[in-house]
Amino acid sequence: MPKSLTVTLSDELARLVEERVGSGAYMDESAVVSDGLRALQAQDTTIERWLCDEVGPTYDRVRGGTEPLIPADEVLADLEIRCRHRKDQGP
Repeated sequence: MPKSLTVTLSDELARLVEERVGSGAYMDESAVVSDGLRALQAQDTTIERWLCDEVGPTYDRVRGGTEPLIPADEVLADLEIRCRHRKDQGP
């Protein structure tokens, strides 16, 4: 059974909700908030799964000395090259 709650939003968020309803994308404010919360929950689930399935095991391999590491200066140099390349490519 639906439960009624009262929330206070910043002007920016309130405008966003009003725009979504006004565009016809949502029937009412509750639908906007509900959809946003569902998206947040899905994102949290995805991040949690990634942490458990990939980050944790990688951390364990690093601690155990079986995961090859790249020195920070090499990573930073590669990132600088990539950034310059993107700037050269333009928007």
